[in-house]
Amino acid sequence: MKIVIVGGVAAGMSAATRLRRLAEDAEIVVLEAGDHVSYANCGLPYYAGGVIEDREALLLQTPASLAALFRLDVRVRSQVTGVDAAAHTVTVRDVGTGDEYVEAYDHLVLSPGARPVVPPVPGIERALVLRDVADADRLVAAVDGARTAVVVGGGFVGLEVVENLVRRGLTVTLVELGDQVLPPLDPELAVRVRDELEAHGVDVRTSTQVSALTPDTAVLADTAGTAAGKVSADLVVAAVGVRPDTELATLAGAALGPRGGILVDEDLRTSVPDVFAVGDAAVKRDAFAVQGEPEPFALIPLANLANRHGRHVADVILGRTGMRPSIGTAVVGVFGLTAAAVGRNEKRLRAEGRPYRAIHTHPGQHAGYYPGAVPLALKLLVDPDTDQILGAQAVGRDGADKRVDVLATAIAGGLTASDLADLELAYAPAYGSAKDPVNMLGYVADNLRTGETRSLQWHELDELVSRGATLVDVRTAAEHARGTIETTIETAVGGARHQAHNIPLDELRARAHAEIPSGVSVVVHCQVGQRGHTAARLLTQLGYDVRNLDGGYATWRDAVRAKVPPARDDHEVSQEPGTTVSSARRATV
Repeated sequence: MKIVIVGGVAAGMSAATRLRRLAEDAEIVVLEAGDHVSYANCGLPYYAGGVIEDREALLLQTPASLAALFRLDVRVRSQVTGVDAAAHTVTVRDVGTGDEYVEAYDHLVLSPGARPVVPPVPGIERALVLRDVADADRLVAAVDGARTAVVVGGGFVGLEVVENLVRRGLTVTLVELGDQVLPPLDPELAVRVRDELEAHGVDVRTSTQVSALTPDTAVLADTAGTAAGKVSADLVVAAVGVRPDTELATLAGAALGPRGGILVDEDLRTSVPDVFAVGDAAVKRDAFAVQGEPEPFALIPLANLANRHGRHVADVILGRTGMRPSIGTAVVGVFGLTAAAVGRNEKRLRAEGRPYRAIHTHPGQHAGYYPGAVPLALKLLVDPDTDQILGAQAVGRDGADKRVDVLATAIAGGLTASDLADLELAYAPAYGSAKDPVNMLGYVADNLRTGETRSLQWHELDELVSRGATLVDVRTAAEHARGTIETTIETAVGGARHQAHNIPLDELRARAHAEIPSGVSVVVHCQVGQRGHTAARLLTQLGYDVRNLDGGYATWRDAVRAKVPPARDDHEVSQEPGTTVSSARRATV
């Protein structure tokens, strides 16, 4: 049996080495158009920034080492230019000499990866990208002598490039076409990442695009194309995103998915017999797709999934089957701040018209009495009917990655949001709390599921107060004085501001009947939601109709700072408190 693998990085090389471990007699040929195989492409920004000092550390294997260890025939600078699926052959061009030859196969694995997206604007040819080691070499050379840089794109790679250019001493402007950095996060969490960038001197320009590049500047425009000035740019890096490289799949006659990736089945087979596709070029089965929807696939260009694809395709070729759908778990570090996410975000759920319940918490990453405790911002998205975990996000200086990994494992294991309350997680004061932040998410989810507490999202607050609800701040007087929630009540002559009434929690029992009117809805809030829950339970038992503001003042403040468009513009406040349902979906059920 002969297997030809096109592409020698994450997915391709994982497939090759797995095949050899399982089939010593197989003939395995790896064709790579570039100069290197099995390199650490996720480490490229850190090499450019000097965090990884030794370039050789990025080169995990070489053709010679792979031949010695795994008896693999690895050929670099070997570009596949044609695929004859009927004849089971590929045409290969030697990049150095231009000579071509034909290579036969029994099974063909396409692992070409994804290509960087480069905006089509005047002068863009001087922008650098960061896909392989050669790109990193060009970036390192360009940094020498540069004082200013513009990074186009505020996603994972863009933020890593920004951080590392700042580390090299450059003054950096980040240009992002969207209205926030880090699109996988929802705005009220992403604003914390923006804060960190700006605290380190990065000029963050959201809702902005580069309209042209001159030899030493970037000309900017807003989303409508209106001129928005220019910034100094000795160096420009395009990190807008990536697009699946489907050229070879098209040559082979393989079908593409609706979003452009190579269409594969659950065992990574393309529509062409004996041709497989893996990694960033191939679609992934979406674990959160609604049954029966026309596109149960996703494009998720992540290294861990690419490596999983490589291992799985080897198993399939040798007669094994079965691979989990993808949930999309990712993490990035920004100047010591960590942001992580898994599954759907709220924006995506709204766009899909799916009902969901949002939960925000702000716990410490470990016991508060132990030195070094710092807060996390956590968000959990839950199906209000089934209690399924639909997604989660975390931002913090310590512990964000750990919590999202636990939540990703819970999703993979089919646990519900309420099940999180019963997880037995490792605890010592330096590492967590007796009630871990993940457990706390489970407690909140269970309280909402059972109706023990009703919550209200920050964007629902103005509307409820305008209907006559009373807003009560149960923090201390000192906390209230440092900053409080103000809602806007629309009147015939404009918006009137309404400030929360302050009754500290330990005085609430004695003052409630005298100061909180009966017969109207009451919204309570504290700093992060926990004291609000206690207040809501107390007032409920005193006969009030109460909702607790989810995530408290901290979430409301972050959302307002992020200038998030109110959800009620496109969605209705459902009869189930704290649950948002798309008006489009509402009309069909």
